[in-house]
Amino acid sequence: MAVEAPGDVETTEGYWELLAQQREGFRPFPTDRGWPIDKLLTGSRREGFKQIHNSGGFLTGATTFDPEFFGISVREAIAMDPQQRVALRVAWRALENSGINPDDLAGHDVGCYVGAYATGYGPDMAQFSRHSGHLITGTALGVISGRIAYTLGLAGPALTIDSSCSSALAAFHVAVQSVRSGDCDMALAGGVCVMGSPGFFVEFSRQHALSDDGRCRPYSAQASGTVWAEGAAMFVLQRKSAAVRDRRRILAEVRASVVNQDGRSAGLTAPCGAAQMRLIERAITQAQIRPEQVGMVEGHGTGTRLGDSVELKVLSKTYGRTEPGRGPLLGSVKSNFGHAQAAAGALGLAKVLVSATHGAVPATLHAAEASHEIEWEKQGLRLAQVLTPWPAVNGERIGAVSAFGMSGTNAHVIASVPEAA
Repeated sequence: MAVEAPGDVETTEGYWELLAQQREGFRPFPTDRGWPIDKLLTGSRREGFKQIHNSGGFLTGATTFDPEFFGISVREAIAMDPQQRVALRVAWRALENSGINPDDLAGHDVGCYVGAYATGYGPDMAQFSRHSGHLITGTALGVISGRIAYTLGLAGPALTIDSSCSSALAAFHVAVQSVRSGDCDMALAGGVCVMGSPGFFVEFSRQHALSDDGRCRPYSAQASGTVWAEGAAMFVLQRKSAAVRDRRRILAEVRASVVNQDGRSAGLTAPCGAAQMRLIERAITQAQIRPEQVGMVEGHGTGTRLGDSVELKVLSKTYGRTEPGRGPLLGSVKSNFGHAQAAAGALGLAKVLVSATHGAVPATLHAAEASHEIEWEKQGLRLAQVLTPWPAVNGERIGAVSAFGMSGTNAHVIASVPEAA
């Protein structure tokens, strides 16, 4: 796997250090993207809008790219959505981290599945500009996965999947199914989010769903809303028998990958507890495990009162224990740098894998007082408030990760990590 995250994270080890050291990746709005920052901060004070704070989880490397390395002209690179650039870079690193020379994959049945959605990059294509001619491929969502496949010469399926905030985990699910069914022999899978405009801050300001102070507090009694972030994570998937044959270092085995839809619920974007319950129960059944075998749950945990409340009640019924103090450790990386939107599920899965590899579950920040929506001891969940050892059981650690999209599409993955990983 490979990761880029707020807080200057460009490696998986750097990701672990940010988590283990309880560091934050929040920083002020970037000044190199042409955003009207002063208008954003003052405009949100208008009647009916919630204050926008000068804070978010922004990638420091979002505006840097080496086009020559990938055989791309500077003119075309500028017209490319930075999500294409970051996804291409992280996909390359994921292959290198797997001991695979990316150049060796050309012509092979390797798939590419990327979760992403449009974030407002680029000028209007109907306007004549010096970037005309490159904008249609530079800003099309489908080209995010297609660009990777084209650059590497991959001959398997290439799909960009948009299911809003569950996009990355939904793409991962499709990739798992494709490898299992034989659509491809290997797959790159993950998600990316780079904000081309500050539009999501404005929209959630109007909906009164932004944090009161620019910090994200998943599962905390002080949770007041979310904070937007960026990031990317990509994974290399292969059948276990093939990975053993090729002498790969196996990070984890996917025990279950499940996707479902809320259907007609309380509202288009409202979370649905019944659907989340069905999703997780299906995943546990597919994984052929008992709920008590799961030691860590990386929740969606946006820090919104409604979303956290629904999710906590579902998790207490699916993963909760009957013995107080023995439930799985629950957390959300959004406490470190905010909600990375389409990439959130992939960054959550990456957190599970680095945590299992290091045998410890990082603290969820800003949660000194846990949410009062559930009785933690009685309902058998533990909020990870400090770095906590995660012992292996029967030579492995099993973790789960959730992602729930405002589209109503939900995704859940259960993975086991060998103790020697």
